[in-house]
Amino acid sequence: MQSPSSDTVTPEEPPVPAETVRLPERGFTINRNKALIAAAVCWAGWAIMVYLVTHGKTGSFDEMGLLAYRTGDELGPRGSELLLESVRDLTSLGGVFLRNLIAIGAVAALLFLKLRREAVLFALTVVGGWIANTAVKSLIGRERPEIVPHLTHAGGESFPSGHSFSAAVVYIGMALAFAALSQRHSVRYTIIVAAMVLSAMVAWSRVMLGVHFPSDVTAGWLGGAGWAFLAAALLYKPAKAAADSPTAEKLDPATD
Repeated sequence: MQSPSSDTVTPEEPPVPAETVRLPERGFTINRNKALIAAAVCWAGWAIMVYLVTHGKTGSFDEMGLLAYRTGDELGPRGSELLLESVRDLTSLGGVFLRNLIAIGAVAALLFLKLRREAVLFALTVVGGWIANTAVKSLIGRERPEIVPHLTHAGGESFPSGHSFSAAVVYIGMALAFAALSQRHSVRYTIIVAAMVLSAMVAWSRVMLGVHFPSDVTAGWLGGAGWAFLAAALLYKPAKAAADSPTAEKLDPATD
């Protein structure tokens, strides 16, 4: 209640003492066999896309995808200006600044939730994904599409899509980390599937903006998702060892 003669607000109930607040217990650890199966499926799809692109077999698929969002003689974007701005906002989630800002925030949140193992694993996944994407992009040179006008600036090689790869790595990797907070299968799968859908939407936004072929974003997303699941399986033990080390415990902001 607020007194008429004072600006001080008095709560109706006393605040909960900090020492009585309990963080949620870790619900599960990543099933490495399932993660390896998911990674194998994604990497198999990625390998197929690489073969099709390098052998010039994606022409009709690429052209159809690029023209789907265009209309008129000048091949302008379909729909309202609001739709175009929404697509640009969506694609920014895979951009370097916002994507890395979200990743750093997620690592900090995991540390404050006392999930050091998941924080280290997620950080290693993101860094490893950046290295993998850079290596793959340098191996396959491809010019960006000129079929339709570009609706945003983009530079560098076209295949595979860096936005698509990195969005899949960050958002799927983040979902795998935060899924540890729930003991319910339905909640964990919902979080992971939602991250997969969001990252796929970021990937397709690059096609809608005309700066990538559909085959670019398909390969990029499959490669990024494959890396996120592969890292969850292969880097789990190193991440656990690093998280349980005395140095990590001293640096943990959630440690009193």
